[in-house]
Amino acid sequence: MFKWRLIWDHFKQMNPYIAFGTILFFAGMVIGGINPAFHAFLNEQMKGLEQIASKIDESSNPTWTMFVLIFKNNLIKSIVIMYLGAFLGIIPVFFLVVNGMLIGYLLKASAELHGGGFVFELVLKGLLPHGILEIPAIIIAGAYGMRFGVLMLKAGRSFLFGRSQEGTTGSELKQFVIRTVPVMVILTFTLLIAAVIESTITLWLVTM
Repeated sequence: MFKWRLIWDHFKQMNPYIAFGTILFFAGMVIGGINPAFHAFLNEQMKGLEQIASKIDESSNPTWTMFVLIFKNNLIKSIVIMYLGAFLGIIPVFFLVVNGMLIGYLLKASAELHGGGFVFELVLKGLLPHGILEIPAIIIAGAYGMRFGVLMLKAGRSFLFGRSQEGTTGSELKQFVIRTVPVMVILTFTLLIAAVIESTITLWLVTM
């Protein structure tokens, strides 16, 4: 299960889904940044981030609280979008687009308030240090969720119409679920490192 060669080969097979997940995420960033029709919805989503920030501010150990909340939040979301993707892959698609929209919305709002130079510095100091790990991890989780949904859809269609098509067997679905276990372990460690960076290095950089 944890043979690196098999895991790497499986990652390569997932490239089309990872590419599509990346497109969804960055398309969401563009939509969130340029389309005011979604601003009311995004403001509602921002309340969750504000609650996390409030808990961190009220904590006696803000660094530790920030690390725990960020890691738990990202890990739960990754597990949810990976495995609940079985429901036709809808949840991963929605999650990737909305998270991209939030980043685009925040960058646009920052640009309007403080100018482009501030946004460049914000991306460089406040997003890239941890985002270079966190964003790919979330996109990969979403890609696996979408693939899970496609396999479930094909298997359901094969069952309903009595067709045994290549790539829709229960064996393939079983192998895919088995492969998600080491992937989830890898994503967990990646998100753990990203949370450490965000609660220490990123925090230090943005407060300089």
